[in-house]
Amino acid sequence: MILMRSGRIEAARQALVRGDMVTTHQQATAALAENPGDAEAHFLVGIAQAGTGRITSAIAHLAQAVAIDPQGEYRAHLARLYTLVRRDGDAAATLRDAEIAPPADALGRDTMGCVYARLGNHAAALGHFAEAVRLEPGNTEYRYNQAVTLNFLGRTDEAEAALEALIALAPSQARAHHLLSRLRKQSRQSNHVERLGRTYAAAREGRDRLLLGYALSKELEDIGEPDQALDTLCAANAEHRRTLPYTFASDSASFDAIEASWPRLQDASVSGASEESPIFIIGMPRTGTTLVDRILSSHPDVESAGELQAMPLAVKKAAGTRSQTVMDAETIAEAARTDLGAIGHDYLQRASHHRRNPALRFTDKFPGNFHYAGFIAKALPNAKIVCLRRNPMDTVLANFRNLFAISSRYYDYSYDLLDIAAYYARFDQLMALWRAALPGRVLELRYEDLVADQQGQTRQLLAHCGLDWSDDCLSFHTNAAPVSTPSAAQVRRPIYADSVARWKRHAEVLEPVRRFFERAGIAID
Repeated sequence: MILMRSGRIEAARQALVRGDMVTTHQQATAALAENPGDAEAHFLVGIAQAGTGRITSAIAHLAQAVAIDPQGEYRAHLARLYTLVRRDGDAAATLRDAEIAPPADALGRDTMGCVYARLGNHAAALGHFAEAVRLEPGNTEYRYNQAVTLNFLGRTDEAEAALEALIALAPSQARAHHLLSRLRKQSRQSNHVERLGRTYAAAREGRDRLLLGYALSKELEDIGEPDQALDTLCAANAEHRRTLPYTFASDSASFDAIEASWPRLQDASVSGASEESPIFIIGMPRTGTTLVDRILSSHPDVESAGELQAMPLAVKKAAGTRSQTVMDAETIAEAARTDLGAIGHDYLQRASHHRRNPALRFTDKFPGNFHYAGFIAKALPNAKIVCLRRNPMDTVLANFRNLFAISSRYYDYSYDLLDIAAYYARFDQLMALWRAALPGRVLELRYEDLVADQQGQTRQLLAHCGLDWSDDCLSFHTNAAPVSTPSAAQVRRPIYADSVARWKRHAEVLEPVRRFFERAGIAID
């Protein structure tokens, strides 16, 4: 019986290596039927179920495996599954336990690194990624994860070396080329334009072509070829946009729902509201939110919790809707009927897993929280909200030039200039609502003003947030904390004016956007 069970476990393991989840599940289930106390069988059944989307059942099996045999491999994968269902606290606790005896295999160590990264603890992630690379130096996925984390931690030279080693193993690895292009500003003397051009021309997969197109465009811009850079970007974005089912109507419906829900939200009950005062940094992406986050988190009384999904998830949970998207018209409408005090407490609980020092105030710099400003103001009466504003034309161009999460449907607007303009117009309209409905709650800070008068604007920012003056906020670029946004390289430099009025270099291409804003009554000067 033991030999038969071992044979089934071995067959399940081999099937798992091949990616054959059906056979993995069949063999492991048979082994489990023979011995319900077999930890390995529970583990393999759980992994197979996770591979087919049955996460809740998978968690139950992995938790049972850990209860029987609390080894590092089981705990690492259980922590990963917890993050998939947003149980970040359970994930963090499971990681702490796994550190007692970390997994001996490369996949387990990489998994631990990925979960730490998901929780925003990049320093803890790095050692696990390094060990995964040591154990399996030929695995390009592990090498990529290591390079990303080195970049987040500001270890640019090491990230560059890691990416070059990866590209030597896999010359067409598009993600590696894309990240390498963004590590620093390239120069005429030192760049990857020629190599990128060859790799881009040879690429056939749509995702690869998009990543390589962005990388090539960025480096062409860096070396002083702005027109060729924008031409390359327009071609890459248009190619990708043709594959998307996106229409602006879907985003418009969400904006409509937020605006329509405000009267009900304004009168909603708030029981037992928390007295905590987190600082929300909101706005359109690529408008200076990371810069303001670095300024604030350089203050001795503040830490950055990063870009949290905690408020959207708290609202979604309160709404109780079964739609597949976190934000949609039905969810907004239903959440506005709930007790907002519960949303505030749920938010703080979710955010707590991303904080390092609970004695400090914290920032949440998820730009998309501008949708939730009404919920924030009501659910967390002491919260401070800062909204970054930037010249509309520069905002459109910056969104067009930045590659957001490709698989996220929330950024489908960003591949077409006029789609971005339409999105900006609704953002501008929504901010007008919050300005009128929440007087004094939202500080609208212009990026251009911050660049022109760093000290004056920083004083205004700190006063709005209820913080005393600190000279440290002026030297934000020396802040050693990790940065996990596309602005990582920029915010490690002192404030600079290179990006102000950048759109004027491309005025001809952006003329349809200018006309759109003119018709919408949106000033661009």
